[in-house]
Amino acid sequence: MAIISEKHQRVQIVSRVDYTDDLWSIRIQPEERLIFKPGQYATLGVEEDEKIAERAYSIVSSPLEGQLEFFVELVPSGELTPPLYTLRVGDTLRMRRQAKGLFTLDAKSGHRKHFMVSTVTGIAPFVSTVRTLAREAEGGNTASLEIAVLHAASRAKELAYGDELQSYAQRYAWFRYIPTVSRPGEDLEWKGETGRVEDILRKYLDAFGMEPAETTAYLCGHPQMVENAKGILRRRGFSKEFVREEVYWLSRKEAS
Repeated sequence: MAIISEKHQRVQIVSRVDYTDDLWSIRIQPEERLIFKPGQYATLGVEEDEKIAERAYSIVSSPLEGQLEFFVELVPSGELTPPLYTLRVGDTLRMRRQAKGLFTLDAKSGHRKHFMVSTVTGIAPFVSTVRTLAREAEGGNTASLEIAVLHAASRAKELAYGDELQSYAQRYAWFRYIPTVSRPGEDLEWKGETGRVEDILRKYLDAFGMEPAETTAYLCGHPQMVENAKGILRRRGFSKEFVREEVYWLSRKEAS
């Protein structure tokens, strides 16, 4: 629990989308505009007895949008997500006035290719990045980068933002999107890629020509996926300098 201070502003929920019983997204309207880069996070909080339970969440929305969007998983034993889960459109919560985080697009190495790997809610910072590049492309700025996003979940219904990302892949030659489901036996209508990230990561690195000398890799989501993927990337020749990571401590259910 933290003390509510001038570092917090009040924000209002303006929309909510539920994907499963424990995965949902909210859009909020802040009192003051939050300045951030794609890939950074904001800290949300729910008030209780003049104190605040708070947690950092990667921002889904682009800095070019006026509202802020977050993708959340319910953790029943967590301090924040149970009360956050009960909030609906029109309800308010608190948010720290400053965004933070270093999980942003590598602009220093000169790498043209960027390979992004996520599990479920780990897609959030990558959506922010791709939305921003897509909006810039709509404004006439042609992307000189190549972006590939590998998005893994147990079941297709957990692949939130999949339709949006697929639409970008169809529209822009610089972007590729690969969703994969690790439990296809429970999702008989799924016709896409199957397997965990670790099963197919090397396949798509090779297919897209994402060579270590010109590629930065990004890993976001479940800690075990991040560790396993780092090992694969090291064996593929990626140096530690060009593998960025953001670990989400999610529920045991998602790890299964």
